[in-house]
Amino acid sequence: MNAIRILACALLSLVMVARANAQPITLESLLAEMTDRSAIARFPSPAYTTRQSSSYDRASTSKDDASTWFANNDFNHFLRKESRQGRDEWVMLDAVGPGAVVRIWSPNPKGTLRIYLDGSDTPTFEAPMLDLLAGRATLSGVPIPEPLAATRSQGWNLYLPIPYAASCRITSDQDGFYYHVNYRTYAEGAAVRTLTADDLAAARPAIAAANAALRNPDRPQLLPGLPTSLAPGQTQTLELGSPGGPSQAISSLAVLIDAPNLEAALRSTILEIAFDGTPTVWCPLGDFFGSGVGLNPFADHYREITPEGLLRAYFVMPFKSTAAVTLRNLGSTPVAASLAATADPHRWSSRSMYFHASWTAQHPIRTNAGTGTLDFNYATITGQGVYLGDTLAVMNPVPQWWGEGDEKISVDREPFPSHFGTGTEDYYGYGWCNPNPFNLPFISQTRCDGRGRDNFGHTTVTRVRSLDAIPFTTHLNVDMEVWHWAKADAAYAATTYWYALPGATSNRGPEPNLAAAPIPQPPERPKPFAIPGAIELESVTIADKSPGMAADFQAMEGFARNTWSNDAHLWCKGSEVGDYVELAIPASKRSRITLHATRSWDYATVTFSAWGRNLGTPIDLASGTQGKVVASGPIDLGLVSPVDGVIRLRATITGKGPSALPPGTYFGLDAVVLSDP
Repeated sequence: MNAIRILACALLSLVMVARANAQPITLESLLAEMTDRSAIARFPSPAYTTRQSSSYDRASTSKDDASTWFANNDFNHFLRKESRQGRDEWVMLDAVGPGAVVRIWSPNPKGTLRIYLDGSDTPTFEAPMLDLLAGRATLSGVPIPEPLAATRSQGWNLYLPIPYAASCRITSDQDGFYYHVNYRTYAEGAAVRTLTADDLAAARPAIAAANAALRNPDRPQLLPGLPTSLAPGQTQTLELGSPGGPSQAISSLAVLIDAPNLEAALRSTILEIAFDGTPTVWCPLGDFFGSGVGLNPFADHYREITPEGLLRAYFVMPFKSTAAVTLRNLGSTPVAASLAATADPHRWSSRSMYFHASWTAQHPIRTNAGTGTLDFNYATITGQGVYLGDTLAVMNPVPQWWGEGDEKISVDREPFPSHFGTGTEDYYGYGWCNPNPFNLPFISQTRCDGRGRDNFGHTTVTRVRSLDAIPFTTHLNVDMEVWHWAKADAAYAATTYWYALPGATSNRGPEPNLAAAPIPQPPERPKPFAIPGAIELESVTIADKSPGMAADFQAMEGFARNTWSNDAHLWCKGSEVGDYVELAIPASKRSRITLHATRSWDYATVTFSAWGRNLGTPIDLASGTQGKVVASGPIDLGLVSPVDGVIRLRATITGKGPSALPPGTYFGLDAVVLSDP
């Protein structure tokens, strides 16, 4: 018995020494991990889980209840409301255990963001949420510039990691917004150093270095040789390593491709990779590199595409002794293509993981109007590994937003997804179905045919992870809800990227028939409906607006045909009473203004004015019914004279009607008709 006690004490002493000698997890170590592509290729130690807290609709409780599983009121849900120092605070995150916040997203951030660490009743950090996520505010006097904080296409993203030893609570003193908070929870006993204001100040050089590395990451200019003709059914293989040779890791991969129909070739030319004789990658070239349908130049932390058809990837891909990289032409015509890759030494260990990439597609997917249809399965994985990200290519045959669907990611067969989102564009880091392409280190919209109008046609979005990667020990299921504002036959193609220890399997294998099939194309676009004599307000100059107001084009054809002039309106998203937008309407003489607007369940009461004079009484634009979106019909605003050839028409939020549902600070402006007095 004494011997057992002595042994137990010795083991405990060894554990304590190991913990004392372990390098603590700090802001600096997390920033270094974020920019090190090789870090994710080893299963994490110390182990951690990654979860997401979001404003998803709490009516969604069980996949077995289809009537609530696709609930879409993903706005303004919080863990609770607290009263603190005489103010209300809405709680976005309340995490217990050693961990780190690794990402915060919102399309309409509001209020002062407060971060309470390790149970303190005093916030360690606080800043205006909108400015902080936009990279315009300091945190305890320390600037957090792009791309650690950045705004693109109406999505605000903060990637500054915030480590804590015991707990983290994040609040805002205003409600009325959407949000995601991604956070890690480390295994009990992990040494995590809680971030302080002094630590943040001391980390200025590390923050600057991380920003520089993300803005200009190491991209070896690997250039394949001259393309060779790849006949239908033909393959080209690049062998790396040797049997019994030392372990290595592919650090860069490049493909040069050209074809008369490049769009078709990028889908029907397949990238295959086998490590140590085990196939783990099968994916169309365009989808693998984040381009989706067609050649769409962009660059993020892991990939880049040039206008010349050069595709490069910088995923670190370890192997014990051999790797075989193959291009396979499944198309019916020759393709000019060539391969190149570099491999660096890699110390294979029990934590080393193989890189995987899989692809699947479905057409048609019959969508419903105003409700979810199904959960489209990206992949289901059995084994142990880390989920890295995905690319989604969508063909949308109608001029209306297709992506209200939420991500639902379940880890290790948990009964409810630990990642439950608020919309597809939200998952990919932007907002309000904004059609403008963008790219940041970890999130990109590489194509949207609806640019300047709507989301009609092809769209490609992609997200790769670093600190927000998702470890799993036995099982991972990645679903994306299909939720459309219109009835349509859409097409989805999803690529997934993940690492796993040897022996992991996936439900996604080669799908040559799908890859070789013609790419689904949208129909010819119908001519839009027009109100006679209408001046389209989504097209006029915005002369002025309040800081809390966002205003942009929104397609309306999906709600009803031949109802809104130009099948669109100007969607005005205010934050509070008093927010306004002012439009410069061309006019040559004194005219009567007839306004055509939109009524919706979450719309405000609006007062219209020109040159400081109110035009009639306030107009309640709430429709009174959840999900009801209708045209207002003509609204007479009276007579107005122009100045210097324009009428400055101002729309100001002056209240919320009795039937308005949250947020009650939006409104839509379709068109005006100017007529003689």
